[in-house]
Amino acid sequence: MKDAMSTASEISGQTDTILREILCDVLGLDHARVDGFTGDTGLFGHLPELDSMAVAGLLTEIEDRLDIIIDDDEIDGEMLETYGALLAFVGSKREAG
Repeated sequence: MKDAMSTASEISGQTDTILREILCDVLGLDHARVDGFTGDTGLFGHLPELDSMAVAGLLTEIEDRLDIIIDDDEIDGEMLETYGALLAFVGSKREAG
């Protein structure tokens, strides 16, 4: 039987993989480019593909693929500032779910 720590690590790894796939699919980004994203990689305001119109599609796809609900009052600039911030937000939503 797996312990809670390894299960959390597995979920975190799955979340990272799925989030990278979503960024490729929704924004049309190259897989090699997205694979190179680190926690400090800038997103909103740094990626021309992630404009205000693309944010809605990105968040909808995150909700659909990860089976989470993102409330309007949870959406802010900090959450979309870096890849690490978005991953942490999505990870916390999955854990809470």
